[in-house]
Amino acid sequence: MKNHSKFTIASLLLFLFLIPMAQATNKVRIATIGASPTINKNQSPEVLVEQMISFWQGQLNQVLKSKLDLIVLPEICDVPVGLSTAEQKLYVDVRKDRLSDFFASVAKENNCYIAFGSLHNADKGLRNSLILLDRAGKIAGTYHKNFPTIPEMEQGVIPGDQAQIFQCDFGTVGMAICFDLNYDELRLKYAQQQPDIILFSSVYHGGLMQSVWAYSCRSYFVSAIGVVQLPSEVLNPLGEIVASSTNYFNYTLATINLDYELAHLDYNWDKLKKLKAKYGDAVSIHDPGKVGSIMITSEDQAVTAKQMVKEFDIELLDTYFDRSRMFRKKQMVLP
Repeated sequence: MKNHSKFTIASLLLFLFLIPMAQATNKVRIATIGASPTINKNQSPEVLVEQMISFWQGQLNQVLKSKLDLIVLPEICDVPVGLSTAEQKLYVDVRKDRLSDFFASVAKENNCYIAFGSLHNADKGLRNSLILLDRAGKIAGTYHKNFPTIPEMEQGVIPGDQAQIFQCDFGTVGMAICFDLNYDELRLKYAQQQPDIILFSSVYHGGLMQSVWAYSCRSYFVSAIGVVQLPSEVLNPLGEIVASSTNYFNYTLATINLDYELAHLDYNWDKLKKLKAKYGDAVSIHDPGKVGSIMITSEDQAVTAKQMVKEFDIELLDTYFDRSRMFRKKQMVLP
């Protein structure tokens, strides 16, 4: 009985040790590359495929010396620019999965996720997709562009209809492509799910809409824009740019911490002072100004942001907005 008790306790301790603990400072190292494969298109599709692989190997070499968790690449980055519809179709038929296989080998060799835009044949026809590869080079998720442009659809691209969230080992991601950024119905689907990161592959920037999506979805937002004159950026959940490519470098690197919570300043001023007084540099309380919302990020190895806000009874942003809605409803005077 005594030996059995020791075995039970030992087993329990081992079980508890193996259970994933709440992880604070969930930092993710990200690279985004904005580039268009502008190569000589007046060659056979077979040669074009080889040149495409060479092009992207050169682009990826710019960031692969860093230990990365995620690399994001632009829309339709597996097709050379400037091809006619007929040339594009012939190229895709010859290329098959060779670019996808190349990106998979890079993901596996460098133990990182890669998201790349692809134009490819699918069961229902041509798709403009964003494909997420995991650290082993396996497909972790595929998003089909929900809102292709009219010219795309005239060329045979079939719209998707899903706004799925995909699980990575560092957190959850949602995905969008180019023209999608204009459609509130898609954004609101993601806003309900609040992924940790939204990946945006495009050949158009979107301007202020990037910030709208980041803040609305309470998510980090990573864009890879296939036009070198436009910046590829990383935005925080308050819609602020925290990293960007430049006119000199078409890529940027960023380390983001997914252990964050958003709150409003109302009713939280004194609680935030007490939080900072206790945790000091182990907590970041970031105010972007003008909107009344703040981001609380844990830099503590043992205490999560969620645990911090619970400890000091800090009301979160959406909870406060919902409470305001309920208070308004009670105050409404019926005619």
